Amino acid sequence: MSTVRLYVDIVKQLASFRLQVSLEVYTEILVLFGPSGAGKTQTLNAIAGLMTPDRGEILLDGEVFFRRHRIPPSRFVPARKRGVGYVFQQYALFPHLTALENVAYALWRQPEAHKQALHLLERMHLAHLAHRYPQEMSGGQQQRVAIARALAARPKVLLLDEPFSALDLPVRERLQRELRDLQQELGLVVIYVTHNLEEAFVVGHRLAVMREGRVEQIGPIEEVFRRPVNYRAAEIMGVRNLFRARVLTVTPQGILLDWDGLRLEAPPAPVRPGEMITAYIRPEDIKVLYPNRPLLQAVRHNHVTGRIIDTHMNSSFRSLRVAITNGHEIEIRFPLYTYTPFRLSPGEALTLSLRKEGVVILRTPLEEDSSPGLMAQPVREAERRRANGSDSG
Repeated sequence: MSTVRLYVDIVKQLASFRLQVSLEVYTEILVLFGPSGAGKTQTLNAIAGLMTPDRGEILLDGEVFFRRHRIPPSRFVPARKRGVGYVFQQYALFPHLTALENVAYALWRQPEAHKQALHLLERMHLAHLAHRYPQEMSGGQQQRVAIARALAARPKVLLLDEPFSALDLPVRERLQRELRDLQQELGLVVIYVTHNLEEAFVVGHRLAVMREGRVEQIGPIEEVFRRPVNYRAAEIMGVRNLFRARVLTVTPQGILLDWDGLRLEAPPAPVRPGEMITAYIRPEDIKVLYPNRPLLQAVRHNHVTGRIIDTHMNSSFRSLRVAITNGHEIEIRFPLYTYTPFRLSPGEALTLSLRKEGVVILRTPLEEDSSPGLMAQPVREAERRRANGSDSG
């Protein structure tokens, strides 16, 4: 994954916001993650050639698909010549064509088109439905036909716009596994749009968090989730227990924070005394303390009392929302088999430990979140290549 395959650096003024995206994509599955209206689908449309940016460039393996700057010449390769496969959220199958004919349509005028189409349906485990029409198939079957059709033209890039969002969980999980296998087997560049973080973890290799037309952060999925670059990225990903605090002291052993009267110890971080910072603590890193039991080293810090506001359970975990003494609320999450001696009902009092090692300080303070963050790096790299005369294409 060391060579950049797809390079995107574009600007487009849309009706409601300005799309300004820079991406460097490898042979991988890159997930575009963010709320509705963040610019994810518009980014796919620009790569596919269905939308023309105002300026910038798009390159695949050194070939220029789009280039427009203030100084000509410009270049625009039509969608049909880009070799990009696109799977839409609503499948977009031809209702008057069978599954086989839908896939063969992408192989128009090629010899043995139906034979190649049937082979792709076999790979999707759909050969037995080759002569059925879309309305005679389930949503998962239609989606696999759409993927087979997108793969028929042997694309180098596969774009998927929330392709599995309407499917039942077992079908969705199977298709997610098959997509990862296909990407690896065919050496594809895949860009996958979703607003479901769990799906991003299952499918993707890297994550690009988008908001209002910009990439707030990009990197390996677990790293982005555990270390959001700023408040906005954390908020988009649904990170719990975000708070603002003032730095009181800084030592090699850690830092001391004042969170509205609650003093918290946190691991060492590059901050200064008096600075206001944004931090969070994962619900799993808050522990309920047993009365009259010796304290283990991991829970000797950051004790606070609180009262349960409400509880929620699923098949594996229980969550508590707790009001604590500084007037804020925090969320706790733990496996169902833990804390069984406690009465965990609304109104019950608890003593908690906010684990010192679980306090994560974000790298960008809240008031600086308007900066482009990590998105600016690919843009600067593109400018450096052009200045050196080494730009591909």
